[in-house]
This record gives sequence, structure tokens and C-alpha cells, in this order.
Amino acid sequence: MRTTTAAACRAAFLAMTVAALAGAQERLAAGAGSRVLRWGGDAEGGAPFVEADPRNPGALRGFDVEIAEMIAKGLGRTPRFVQVAWPQLEASVERGDFDIGLSGVEDRPELRARHSVTIPYYEFRELLSVRTADSARFRSLRDLAGRRVGTLASTLAYRLLLAEQARTGLVPVSYDDDVHPFTDLVAGRLDAVLLDDIISARSSRRIAGFVVQPAPVAASYYVGVLARADSALRDSVDAILLAAMRDGSLEESFRRWSVWNVTQRAHIERVLAAPEMALGAAPSAGSATLGGYLPALIRAAGITLLIACLSMALAVALGVAVAAGRVYGGGVVRTGLTWYVEVMRGTPVLLQLFVIYYGFAAVIRLPAFAAAVVGLGLNYAAYEAEIYRGALQAVPRAQLEAARTLGFSELQVLRFVRGPLAFRYALAPMTNDFIALLKDSSLVSVITVVELTKQTAIYATNVGSWVVPGMLCAAAYLAMSLPLARVARGLERRWHVS
Repeated sequence: MRTTTAAACRAAFLAMTVAALAGAQERLAAGAGSRVLRWGGDAEGGAPFVEADPRNPGALRGFDVEIAEMIAKGLGRTPRFVQVAWPQLEASVERGDFDIGLSGVEDRPELRARHSVTIPYYEFRELLSVRTADSARFRSLRDLAGRRVGTLASTLAYRLLLAEQARTGLVPVSYDDDVHPFTDLVAGRLDAVLLDDIISARSSRRIAGFVVQPAPVAASYYVGVLARADSALRDSVDAILLAAMRDGSLEESFRRWSVWNVTQRAHIERVLAAPEMALGAAPSAGSATLGGYLPALIRAAGITLLIACLSMALAVALGVAVAAGRVYGGGVVRTGLTWYVEVMRGTPVLLQLFVIYYGFAAVIRLPAFAAAVVGLGLNYAAYEAEIYRGALQAVPRAQLEAARTLGFSELQVLRFVRGPLAFRYALAPMTNDFIALLKDSSLVSVITVVELTKQTAIYATNVGSWVVPGMLCAAAYLAMSLPLARVARGLERRWHVS
């Protein structure tokens, strides 16, 4: 009994020691964490904001990188970069993924209403880029009535284009990156691009065939964004930024990245003269409300459904042909079709969309909607072909032999016996594929098609929350997919094959 009690005491003492050591380790980690400034940015945005150093891909460079280092040094911390997609910077900082977001974040009233925002450290202008041959006739947005104008989604430029669309019928085209708008402009898919002067100048050095109109369409500022509860940290960051403006270190950084100009001199002087007046100075292009976005969401849902239906029709037609070729074709035909199926199934549909839309542009320049339908249709045709091939091979051989005994040709056997039975076997997986295709249609936003998920992301970014937009998007997808599943189950019961 004494031995058991002693063992229990030793076990309890050991547990207390482990708990104490764990607590000390947690406190040490917390103390170390307080000496680190986690800052979020999107390295995909590239120079001069944030980019991987070509000479050392493990390091970052850019003026936002240098600003983060200035802030960390002023706070006595070590900067640590956190990669996050640019449209999600605001949501990520609010959920605590990092302390401050710095990656060309645009100042706007609704941003200040939802988060703690620093003083504006850089003033940028929205400039219009047009093809060189069109520089004389397209000088402003009013000249582009009914024309296609590209920009980044969820930006001030995109909201300006939406406002102009309501007035003149201009067609905004949203992109997920700032490279393809300019390549599409030169290729003739767009009539103009509206983007920040920094991005426009950088692209003009890389891509020939367009000019940047000097007259600004609008002006705004880059700021740092923090969680709403981090107002104390925001005040410390503001003090560091003001000091960097006074001692010229901010100007030195901008000069190193060739983004310094007379506008920045005037902006810094205004901020230093009256820091409190710099807050809330961003222009507004309208507030985001459910009533305002609901028509756009409904229209985007219609586009999603149309893309899914057309793509599935193409997939079914091509899938039937491929399956028949693999079952009835010769050796060469079967080998070629097998390669098609394996390549389409073994490579990402996202890559296939890029290749069809951008890679083949020199050979055939498909509109974005057509490229979306073709890309999804070709991809899903490979999956459909395997479903149909399996269904064809699942038809009992006795039934096929009976049909041949009755004098049916192979075409008649396929048409009247094997095909109908195979269709019944394939109905359930076909339904699953269509529902999957309906959801995969969200990928076509990478080639500028604004479908339901993309429009929802734009809405969520503008309202600063995914709760309501996400619920609406989910409800729309369910409303489109559940009736289809119900019809398919009814057909399965009606055409049940024992």
C-alpha cells in the first residue's frame, strides 16, 4: 500500500513539474512573439511593393518591405513576413494572422470604419492605359462608353469602373493579377486598363504597345491596416511613419524604388503639417450594400449556371465519342484517346484554362466566356468518357449476344441495347460530375469571367465580411444543385437496373 502511495506521489510530482515547464515554455514563446512584428503582404504583387529577391528567392524586397522593417525597428521588434492573398489582407489581419498589412493597401472610408488604419504613407493616382494607336481618342473614361476596361478586382479602380458603367455603359473586366490586363490590352481583348500609376509605369517598361495617359482619373493613398482592437499599436506605427517622413528615410526608400515624385513631396508636407487631417481623406466610390449587390449576384449566378450547362453538354458529347472510340476503335485510336483522358485528368483544370485563354491566344483568340466553356468541357469530357466506358463494359454480354443473334448490327446494338442500358448505369455519376462542374466553374474567374464566387468575393471584400456574402453564395449554389440531384434521383428510381 505504501509503495502504491509513493508511486502516486511521484507521478503527481512529475505531472506538476511537466505542467510548470510547459507553462514556462508558453510564457517564453509569448515573450519571443512580442519581439516579432508579423506583417502581411502578397509577394505575388511584385516590385516595387513586395517581391522575392531574384538573387535570393528566400528574401523579400520592395518599398513595403522596407517600410515594414522601419516599423519593426521603431518598435524594437524583428519583422516576419506572412504571405496572404491581397484581397484577403483585411480579413486576415482582423482574425490575427499578422499584426499589420502592408502591400499597397488602398485607403478608403469603409476600411477605416472596420479596421485601425495608419496615416497614408504614399499617394497614388489612377491612370488610364490605352493602345498606342488609340491614345488620341481614348483620353478619359467618358471616351470609353460601351468599351471593355480592365483592372484588379476589389480595388478603387474597379469601383470607379462600376460607377462609370452605370453612367455610360462602360464594361468593367476584373482580373486577379496586374499583368494580364496589359497583355490583354495589347492583344485587343480590352480597350483600356485603369490601374495605379506605379503598376502602370512598371508594366509599360515590360510590355510594349500601349501608353499611359497622364491625366489622373482619381487619387488615393496606400496605408497600413491593423485589427480594429489594435489602435494602440496603430498609434505607435503612425509615430514611426511620421518620424520617417521627417528624417527623409521614407523618401530614400521611395527613391530607391523609383516611385518618388513631386506628388509625394506635397503629400508628406501636408501630412507633417496636419497628421490628423490625413485621416479619412480617401475618395469614396459608393458604399457596398446588399441591395446594390443583389442584382450583380443574381446575374453572376446565371452566368455560373449557363457556363455549367454548356460545359456539361460539351463534356457529355465529347465523352460519349471518346468512350465509344476506346471501346470500339482500333489500337491507334484507343491509344490516342487514352492519352487524351490521362492528360486532361492528370493536369489541373486551372492550368488548362490558362493555356486555352492565354497560351493559344496567338493561334486562336477565344473570348473569355467561350474559353471557360471549352476549358471546362474538355476537362470534364475525360471524366465523362471513363464513366461511359465503364458503363458500356458493364452491360451483360448475354444481352449483347442476344441482340446480335436477332440480326442487329453493332451500331444498332449500341443504339438500342447497349447505349440505353449504359446510360442508366452512368446516370448517378453523371449527376455528381455536373454538380462538381457547377462548383468548379468558380475557377473561370482567372480568365476574367465574373461568375458567382468571384462576384461574392468582390462583395465580401467591399463589406469587410464573408458571413452574409458567403451565406448568399452557398444558398445560390444549393438552389442550383439540389433540384438537379432531385431530378436525377427520380430518374434513377424510374430507370432502375437490377
